[in-house]
Amino acid sequence: DILVDGKLCDCDIVVNCKVGDPIPLEVKLTNWSKHSVGPFALTVTPYQDYQNGVHNYELQDAITFVGSNTFYIDSVKPTKDSVYFGALLFLYTGDFYLNIKFHEDNCSRELPLSWFCLPSVHIRAMEPMV
Repeated sequence: DILVDGKLCDCDIVVNCKVGDPIPLEVKLTNWSKHSVGPFALTVTPYQDYQNGVHNYELQDAITFVGSNTFYIDSVKPTKDSVYFGALLFLYTGDFYLNIKFHEDNCSRELPLSWFCLPSVHIRAMEPMV
């Protein structure tokens, strides 16, 4: 599960947030396999989708992470959850998406396939109401 500003994200939900306010990001992974998985890293990369097949990943002037955009995970035990917290800070208005990728440190430990099907996260950063 992925939560942005406390709202569960799935493919049909747009999360609205205010420019200049830190937005909490929570990624909850559940290991339904019969064995522990890990170690691995989880990286969150924001991008803009221009709807013509072009994605802009050069957003260092528009979005920053409070802390790191990479979470290092030692292991997730069978049938257990592991939750990772971060925050995003949007500096400009616009529609943004989050790309979440896994990086395994050891190829012999397979990650659950469902983790590669995380929902698309769509965030709309708006001017604060005065």
